[in-house]
Amino acid sequence: MWIADSWKDYQVLDTSDGEKLELWGGYKLIRPDPQVIWKTPRGREWRNPNGHYHRSYKGGGEWEFRDLPEEWTIHYRELSFRLKPFNFKHTGLFPEQAVNWDWFSGIIKDAVSSGRKVKVLNLFAYTGGATVAAAKAGASVTHVDAAKGMVTWAKENAAISGLSDAPIRWLVDDCGKFVEREIRRGNTYDAIIMDPPSYGRGPKGEIWKIEESIYPFLMNACKLLSDDPLFVLVNSYTTGLQPAVLSYLLHTALDGRHKGTVESSEIGLPVKGNGLILPCGAAGRWTGA
Repeated sequence: MWIADSWKDYQVLDTSDGEKLELWGGYKLIRPDPQVIWKTPRGREWRNPNGHYHRSYKGGGEWEFRDLPEEWTIHYRELSFRLKPFNFKHTGLFPEQAVNWDWFSGIIKDAVSSGRKVKVLNLFAYTGGATVAAAKAGASVTHVDAAKGMVTWAKENAAISGLSDAPIRWLVDDCGKFVEREIRRGNTYDAIIMDPPSYGRGPKGEIWKIEESIYPFLMNACKLLSDDPLFVLVNSYTTGLQPAVLSYLLHTALDGRHKGTVESSEIGLPVKGNGLILPCGAAGRWTGA
């Protein structure tokens, strides 16, 4: 398992009975987590959280706040992120992805230090965690997401990370249609990052179902790779897309086109209270030879 264990501003304090207790830059939040199927005793640290997302049996849920600002900032290494609890339990950041930021940042820095200009395409890019990490490492980044609000949020994360003038293209677009247009234009990228949702709709009502869409989408996206690509990263929070499935997809998409290696694993976060690891999805990585 790949573990995001280098955070200083974030911790999973404990987990129990379908929920996790987290510390986000000094503020305690309790949020639902479907992976937490155990019911262990809850200690004093669970008392008086600053925010508690209560899930409804009818679907969705709502936040209960106590002394929590509308928004605040946390830091990871040289990166900064604006947080704001919204919609369905989310804060605007997936901290487990830090383990992937570290991985591809090292690859980008090595390439840049050798004099190479690195172009990264970030698809389903959300609030830009991977975008700011890649840009901070020295890449030029094309950030694509169908939600205008998420792209605006990502721009703010870039700004507070000192990347206002970084070579980042911000695009509100359906990722599938964008990839198809880029293929027709003949544009290429040295690396591709994607974090596809289980289900979603594009700006014009385009429907995305990951089980049906991920294979043709990945095959298309890999047509955008340059002649000497650096890496491809595919993230998954969908139960059916286990690490072995991601490995199979990447082998299928890249074997015969480019030389490289594939590895996939669960990703996770350490739990302070017991030293165990909370699983948080999976990631598949292809690295160029």
